[in-house]
Amino acid sequence: MTEKALRLGTRRSKLAMAQSGQVADAVSQVTGRPVELVEITTYGDTSREHLAQIGGTGVFVAALRDALLRGEVDFAVHSLKDLPTAQHEGLVVAAVPVREDPRDVVVARDARKLTDLSRGARIGTGAPRRMAQLNAYARTHGMEIETVPIRGNVDTRIGYVRSGELDAVVLAAAGLNRVGRIDEVTDFLSVDTVLPAPGQGALAVECPADNADLIAALAELDDPFTRAAVTAERSLLAALEAGCSAPVGALADLLADGQTVKEMRLRGVVGTTDGSTLVQLSTTGPVPQTHEAAMALGRDMATEMLAQGAAGLMGERAH
Repeated sequence: MTEKALRLGTRRSKLAMAQSGQVADAVSQVTGRPVELVEITTYGDTSREHLAQIGGTGVFVAALRDALLRGEVDFAVHSLKDLPTAQHEGLVVAAVPVREDPRDVVVARDARKLTDLSRGARIGTGAPRRMAQLNAYARTHGMEIETVPIRGNVDTRIGYVRSGELDAVVLAAAGLNRVGRIDEVTDFLSVDTVLPAPGQGALAVECPADNADLIAALAELDDPFTRAAVTAERSLLAALEAGCSAPVGALADLLADGQTVKEMRLRGVVGTTDGSTLVQLSTTGPVPQTHEAAMALGRDMATEMLAQGAAGLMGERAH
């Protein structure tokens, strides 16, 4: 008798289907069981409002979590940056697989890089975090740009550039990699220019907390370095969100000496969307060996950033 297929809950977007398909293959390999994708429509997919207005993170996740808790699916795959920072009772993130490229990228007309954009260029992005950093970069480099709020899937966003409505759009490299469109990128933004969203490029594989067998199987997909990095980034985000409503960028990267990972560097930025004020911080230390140590790293840095003026950037995000 063949074993029953595991049901993987996924959003319906092309990107979600692509990343869920990759996880499904990996889970099938470690469990020896077939995995079927169960498509679930979320509020974030059907709403036409801007993300900032419908609550930002969580809008893509709630329907998947409901399906998990009702037992309609066995596990779900989320883009980690969509996952609210608070732990959900009854569910556990059983695996954080190896992270994709965390950077943001530009898709511009005429194959232009950010620095080549014409004066007054209109750049589309749905993220206040990107707007803040792009506007700050433009201010310090004598560029004139206009950031334009957009949303929609990859096709829609790149379509604004192809139609000439916008000069450029900024997207996540990881998403374009996963849907096979990375060759359309005209510029990879250095993380010194734009720090990504906390958890960007990483996936979270979530399942019910009471399914010990499945948790053990999924744990084989977990990458401890990626998990330590995103835990620190998300801890920073959670602590900043508690004391400041401005958009946050964060990245923890591992500093290796040859093949040996020696240290972890955590960088954070918070700023006003017009880019007039940015609070940036970086800290380097040993790679956190426990969940608690990674959480503490993020919390401590947030405390320092709030002390340096991040708390004064209240009221930036549209409620």
